[in-house]
Amino acid sequence: MDSLFFLGTGDAMGVPRVYCSCETCTEARATGENIRLRSSVLIDNGTEALVIDCGPDWRRQMEAQGIREMRRLLVTHAHFDHIGGLPEWADACRWMGFKGELYAPAEVIPIIERQYPWLSSHIQMMACDDGITLDGWQIATWKVNHGKNGYSYAYRLEKEGYTWVYCPDSISLGAEETRLMHGADLLVLGTSFYYESAELSTRSVYDMTEAAELLQMVKPHQAVYTHMSHDVDLGKSYILPENVTLARTGLRLQLGQAE
Repeated sequence: MDSLFFLGTGDAMGVPRVYCSCETCTEARATGENIRLRSSVLIDNGTEALVIDCGPDWRRQMEAQGIREMRRLLVTHAHFDHIGGLPEWADACRWMGFKGELYAPAEVIPIIERQYPWLSSHIQMMACDDGITLDGWQIATWKVNHGKNGYSYAYRLEKEGYTWVYCPDSISLGAEETRLMHGADLLVLGTSFYYESAELSTRSVYDMTEAAELLQMVKPHQAVYTHMSHDVDLGKSYILPENVTLARTGLRLQLGQAE
C-alpha cells in the first residue's frame, strides 16, 4: 500500500520566522515541535517516490529523510515557496546523470522557465492539464482561487478505489472548484491560521474555521491541515472537526482502504 509522507508543513515564510519571538517561534527554536519547512509531500510506493512541490527547503528536507534521489515532481503553482528548490534539484539531476520529470499545468510551466531558464537542460517539463497516470495513480488537476495571490492548482489522485486531494493554497472556493473534492477519502488542505482576522480581500489561504465549513460541504472521510503559519502552535488544543489532523513533519498516512 502506498503511503503519504509530509516533508514540510509550513506556509510561505516557514516557522520560526527570523524576526519573530512569538510563543510558537520561540518554541520552534527551543525544542522544535513547531519547526515548519515549506509545504511538500512525498508519495511512497516502496520502490519509487513522487513528490508534490519543491520549495526552498527541498535540500534540507531530502537530507533530513536520507533521500538521495528524486526523479519526478508535481507542482501546484509557481510561487517561490513551491518552486524555490528547483535549481538544487536540477543540479542533483545533472550530477546523477538523469533528466528529472516535472509535471505542472500548462500555464505554470512558462512561469517556471522564465524564473529559471536553465532548468530545461536537466528537467523535462510536461503539462498535466488533461490528466496523467503515475505509479498507478490517476491524477487530475484544476485551478483554484488563491485570493490576493492569484491562483493555484489542486490535485486529485485515485488508485484502487482510494481517492485523495492535495490543495495547499486556496481560499473561498466555489462549487466548480470543489467539485472534485467531494467524498474524497483524504483531503490535504492548506490552512495558514486558526482564525485570520485580516480583511478577506487581503488574504490568500483558508483559516481553520473557514476550512471546517468547507469540510461540511465536501465531506472527506479524513482531512489533514498543512501550510500552517506561526499562528498555529501544535502544543495547543484547537476546536476542530473530529476527522481533522494537523500535519507535522514526518507524518505518514496510508493511502488505501484498511483491510
